[in-house]
Amino acid sequence: MTSVNREKIASAVLIVGVFVLWEVACLLFGISDLVLPRPSQVIVTLWERWPALMPHAVQTLYTTLLGFALGVSAGVLIGLLIGSSRLAYNVAFPLLVGFSSIPKVAVVPIFVLWFGSGTVPAVLTSMIISVFPVVVNMATGLATTEPELEDVLRTLKASKRDILLNVGLPRAMPYFFASLKVAVTLSFVGTVISETVASNRGVGNMMLLASSNFNVPLVFAGLFILAGLGVALYVGFSLIERRVTGWANRKTDFAAG
Repeated sequence: MTSVNREKIASAVLIVGVFVLWEVACLLFGISDLVLPRPSQVIVTLWERWPALMPHAVQTLYTTLLGFALGVSAGVLIGLLIGSSRLAYNVAFPLLVGFSSIPKVAVVPIFVLWFGSGTVPAVLTSMIISVFPVVVNMATGLATTEPELEDVLRTLKASKRDILLNVGLPRAMPYFFASLKVAVTLSFVGTVISETVASNRGVGNMMLLASSNFNVPLVFAGLFILAGLGVALYVGFSLIERRVTGWANRKTDFAAG
């Protein structure tokens, strides 16, 4: 059995163990469903209410992916600009840091004021919360290009664009995919924040209504849905990363062997 398979088995055992411990603790200590429902109750709720929950899950997934795509597009463009120009870095990066420091829940009412309640504020919140990780990682990846390598390429008559396309961007790919895995989880956070404030659909809105009715198992069912969607997208980007940037993981592969 390889070390990779052992790690996967250990991870599965840990996840199952957490849920078993959760179930047993609720039974032993008699914890009320209004405080902490058992995992079995949450799964039963998911099974029984899935026809009603699926439209909310689809809405949240659609909103998140749209906001994520817009955020990544904007983040890549800004990251390319900042990473390839020291002047742009010094001018724009402090502004980005300040904007990223603003709690995103504070901008949702502004989006509602501008665009009304519904999908648009959720998409915009998902977008702005996922921009910063992409910008930082793209800029960092481009900045790791060795000056000596750039000097050699310039002596070979390579233009700045050639250096960016043939050296800078490939070097930045591991950083880019690392930012995608962070940004996609943050996108769900932005979507759910907006859905709880300014939407009548989505998992966030469903959880808000369930909590107001003290239906705690349904609230946890929403959390399970969000966790499942987040893990699925994270794994998807990890698989794409492995195919695109496999060269960056060779040392890890040698160490595992």
